[in-house]
Amino acid sequence: MAEVYQVHPENPQPRTIKMAIDAVKEGGLIVYPTDSGYAIGWSLDNHQALKKVAFIKAVEEHQNYTMMCDSISQMTDYVLVDNVAFRLMKQHTPGPYTFILPATRRVPKKMQHQKRRTIGVRVSDHNVVQALLTELGEPMMTSSLEFPNVDMYALDIDDVVDKIGNQVDMIIDVGYCAQEPSTVVDLSDGEVNILRQGAGEVDFV
Repeated sequence: MAEVYQVHPENPQPRTIKMAIDAVKEGGLIVYPTDSGYAIGWSLDNHQALKKVAFIKAVEEHQNYTMMCDSISQMTDYVLVDNVAFRLMKQHTPGPYTFILPATRRVPKKMQHQKRRTIGVRVSDHNVVQALLTELGEPMMTSSLEFPNVDMYALDIDDVVDKIGNQVDMIIDVGYCAQEPSTVVDLSDGEVNILRQGAGEVDFV
């Protein structure tokens, strides 16, 4: 059963953050808070995690997963960013937006969209996320935490423990964390295409 650690949302305890990243580096899954709700995180080279995450979410294995980055600068090592994409991302990061862009060779093929060779990227406006990424030193793969037939707006940590406590390695608890998905914007073909309207305001089309 996963250990649950309470963390201050504004000033996360460094020791707990290090423990979480140690688990990620060792091939584990963690549940952590973002500015669009709780999510599952794992390392970029952890190919085995895809099956586990798909099982947890009751979806097919080949889903569109996302890299959580600490900045646009870090993103550019992993995705191809043209002038349109850079300008739009600069205006809307950090925040609850996921941008779909062509992946570079640094992104393992299993983490990319299997046909389009794209990857989602995010910069979260949450202190716990930034602390985790600073400790990790590279992007972390992520997927929003959601369960079939469950009202995610009413989800709390006790529910998470009951449902997947035996399938993840660590759960970071910051209390209530509104579960509203990020807005997904596809910029992979040089145009702006809204794939999902979520927490991020669509004010650029």
